[in-house]
Parts: sequence; C-alpha cells; structure tokens
Amino acid sequence: MAKSYRLGPLRRAVNTLVSPLVKIGIGGRTTYLLTTTGRKSGLERTTPVTLVENGEHWLVSPYGEVAWVHNIRAHPDVTLRRGRTQLSVRAEEAGPEQAGPVLQRYLRKVRITAPYFDAGPADAVESFVAEAPRHPVFRLVAARG
Repeated sequence: MAKSYRLGPLRRAVNTLVSPLVKIGIGGRTTYLLTTTGRKSGLERTTPVTLVENGEHWLVSPYGEVAWVHNIRAHPDVTLRRGRTQLSVRAEEAGPEQAGPVLQRYLRKVRITAPYFDAGPADAVESFVAEAPRHPVFRLVAARG
C-alpha cells in the first residue's frame, strides 16, 4: 500500500534549500520553480517541481492532491522558473490513459517518490493508468495571451 504524503519539517527544509539553487539555475535540468495562484488567498505560491519531458512538458504530483494541484485546478495559468528562464504556461489536466505513461516515466526518473505509488518502476503502464486518479498529471502548453 502506498504511503500518504504529509508536508513535514524535513520536506519544508529540502524545499527551502532547493528553491534558491533552482532560482540561480543549479539542479537537475528538469527541476523548476512552479508558481501558482492560491485558490483561496489569491497570493502567489512557489514550490520546486520536476517535469517529465517527452516532446511535451508534463507536471506530475507524485504525492497526490497537494496544495499546488488545487491551485492549478482553480487557476491553470502558472509560471515555471529556472535560472534566468521564466515560462508562462497553462496546465491542462490529463485523463488516466494519457497520464499513465507519464507517471511511469516520472517514477523511473524520480525513484525517491516510489513509496507513494502502488506500482513499481518495472510495472506495466496499465498499473500506472490505474494509479492516475491518485497522482494528478498536467500537460503544460503555451499560455494564452
């Protein structure tokens, strides 16, 4: 059974350490700072994320329906930042069939998130399609504008 995610002091500390590094362009090449608009407060919220790239850009929530997922559903226009590069994009939520292969690729790339999945890195894509309702996936497209 997959673990449930809770943002605790250790994860907050990691995010606090990673964020300034990503801001100056240090870190994995698919690690970005995601800025969303708070669904209730209307304030900007920023968190580090790892994208999946396969000709398109995908945003995966390995920990389930966390705050940034709710924010994106309310306000799908978001910003990605890495070093001097800043991108305005629109997040479109993927259905299970589309999300399954993306989740599989994500788990193979970011293995530290494996405890939050019932499927394993070597499992068939069908296992990830079944997991998709618990791990929202968003395709990132150019913002309208």
